[in-house]
Amino acid sequence: MLHEFAGFLAQKYPPEVATITEIVPIARPDKEGVIPAIKRLSKTYPMLDKKVLFEQTSAAMSAHVLKEISSEESIDRLEKVFRKEYDDLIERENKSS
Repeated sequence: MLHEFAGFLAQKYPPEVATITEIVPIARPDKEGVIPAIKRLSKTYPMLDKKVLFEQTSAAMSAHVLKEISSEESIDRLEKVFRKEYDDLIERENKSS
């Protein structure tokens, strides 16, 4: 009887399956700081592992803070980093399918 009830619940409430391919497009504002850009990109690519991106986002932030590069250039780099990580994730998923 418990098994039947579990089957009923499984049919009524199927598990939600999130696809990794769903990018949440958020337009880049004209004037944006590096930290808001990181937050925007994290929301744009919610499927990415932030721990994997930490080193690269930290490097871009440090370069900006140390005045080595402008915020616009830092954000351009961050957008490329997030996009590359996304493309790599898709490629890994396609290979495993």
